[in-house]
Amino acid sequence: MTRTLQQIVDANPDAETFRFGDNPKLCAEIIALVRAGRKTATCEAASAYGQGGDAYPEIGRRDIALNWDGTPAFMIETVEVSTRRFNEMDAEFVAAQGEFRDLDHWGASYEAYFRRSGGFAPDMKLMCERFTLIEDYADV
Repeated sequence: MTRTLQQIVDANPDAETFRFGDNPKLCAEIIALVRAGRKTATCEAASAYGQGGDAYPEIGRRDIALNWDGTPAFMIETVEVSTRRFNEMDAEFVAAQGEFRDLDHWGASYEAYFRRSGGFAPDMKLMCERFTLIEDYADV
């Protein structure tokens, strides 16, 4: 039986909903990486959270990742949250993100992403999150 987004949200009232990336292609690519077990971490500009923005991730909270069309993709649980500056990113965290060849590739890709989505600075503060896949809605 397929569950609707509303049914999933009703069963998980503390969950936030979100989309990976900033376009349909990137969203689909990232969802595939999570499903394959290759992506267990992500980051976002810290300025995207708080007043007027999204709720900051919390350890133990389960959130619902959406496909670009707004349908539920899967549920993740946050297992670690940290902050660091863009220019302080390390290769180990980049590897956990699953989509980059190396630290330089990560830097170029995220700089372009941040420039598209509101601004970039080499010392900008990032929210860095590690998560685990809890439930995949692709087959429900």
